[in-house]
Amino acid sequence: MIDPVVDASWIADRPVVLADVRWYLDGRSGREAYERGHLPGAVFIDLDAALAGPASPAEGRHPLPDPEVFAAAMAAAGINDQDQIIGYDDAGGVVAARLIWLLRVTGHDAALLDGGLTAWPGELTTEVPVRPESTFTARPWPADRLATLEETVAAAGPVLDARDAPRFRGDVEPVDPRPGHIPGAKNLPVRANVDAAGRFLPVPELRKRFAEVGVEDAADVISYCGSGVTACHNLIALEHAGLGEGRLFPGSWSQYSHTDRPAATGD
Repeated sequence: MIDPVVDASWIADRPVVLADVRWYLDGRSGREAYERGHLPGAVFIDLDAALAGPASPAEGRHPLPDPEVFAAAMAAAGINDQDQIIGYDDAGGVVAARLIWLLRVTGHDAALLDGGLTAWPGELTTEVPVRPESTFTARPWPADRLATLEETVAAAGPVLDARDAPRFRGDVEPVDPRPGHIPGAKNLPVRANVDAAGRFLPVPELRKRFAEVGVEDAADVISYCGSGVTACHNLIALEHAGLGEGRLFPGSWSQYSHTDRPAATGD
């Protein structure tokens, strides 16, 4: 399987499928952003329709989609089982990581485009590619790459919260019922995995970031965020840094905060 992060030069002469996965917490339309300009040949993948199931207090804001729904969305975009998919957004990959993680855990060759839209060296286009509907096999989400709420609360290994520090501390909470974080979790904001240009930090610096929160090996790591989307970026970063594969708590804070379990605040 290819490395989970590749740059523009890597894809230059390869028949990859580019996937634009822009989405915004503030309600802006990722599709409209795509239509105003995207990488040549890129298809648009809608986070809410393709990469998440229906929201609920019991499951969170972005639970994993039904595998059949995910497969149908990939097929409708013209993606098949053999394609190499390169995902990007305009935020250092923190949204596109959800697509790439879902693909990789089900055995597909997929990677984030390092730097994404903001680091692309060429011109953007408004031309929407016409790709014939393809065949994409639905595969179950592997249980060994997921963690339930109960497993996350009882975890003996590191639990990483990918949100920005103010939300982790409980200073602000713009979307979920309660502020704070899961007791015992360590804050590792995903946006600090990349530099100002949206490119991943060098591997030694990524390893140092993980070591500072007690992670030397991803095997026992559980990653969460607000709703299980940006948490995938930390999992991609772990793998890119050569530390292995952790687990995702899909419901994340949007599920936990609907329970009566205690919320921790501060650092």
